[in-house]
Amino acid sequence: MTKLDRTDARMLLAMCDAPRATGVQLAAALGLARNTVAARLARWDEDKVLAPVDRCVSPRDLGYPLKAFISAVVDQHRLDQVLVELETIAQVTQITGLSGAADLLIGVVATDADDLYRVAGLILGVPGVERTTMSVAMHEVVAYRTRPLLEALAKP
Repeated sequence: MTKLDRTDARMLLAMCDAPRATGVQLAAALGLARNTVAARLARWDEDKVLAPVDRCVSPRDLGYPLKAFISAVVDQHRLDQVLVELETIAQVTQITGLSGAADLLIGVVATDADDLYRVAGLILGVPGVERTTMSVAMHEVVAYRTRPLLEALAKP
């Protein structure tokens, strides 16, 4: 895992403000050598520091305005098989392993309520999924973000 430093944070903040900036533009804006910027960008690529571009595309823009989270209790002996099956469902946007009452938190998107019902049925039909509980997202109050963390790291 890559440890990011103050310079990395400054570069990332600049990229948040100007995502299409070139390495030369970043170097000029931050007062860094072009080679420094190029080397860090190359290291980020190698270490997969930046999320894939598909993480930036809103499912709403793809025709999936409805978002929900499904908590699933899973037979632990079949967990690997369950994960492989869940990844085949296109509307599954994320899966997080949990401790506590449920084993997985599955983020899903749907075109409408009927589609959500169908997707929930697909998940419940996966061998090894024992039971599920669904919560429909009504409004995203704070979207996934790291900017405040970057700002804290960028401070001198």
